Amino acid sequence: MNQLMWEGINLMMLGMGAVFVFLTLLVFTTTLMSKLVNKYAPPVPAPAEQPAASVNQPNEPNQVSDGQLLAVISAAIHRHRSRHK
Repeated sequence: MNQLMWEGINLMMLGMGAVFVFLTLLVFTTTLMSKLVNKYAPPVPAPAEQPAASVNQPNEPNQVSDGQLLAVISAAIHRHRSRHK
């Protein structure tokens, strides 16, 4: 039993060591890639300023008045209720 327990602990340490080495290598590789990208990537251009929208133009091309929207919603609710009685 003593030999079996020792082999189990040995295997556990070997596995934990392999995972630790892999994760450490992954951290260093990711850090190196980040530094390389920041060094060689072109800088991000500044966003162009957009002119302010005028007050007379609606924000959306298909803008509907509140009355029309209310009528459409009411019709949809009425149709749904009439079908699901």
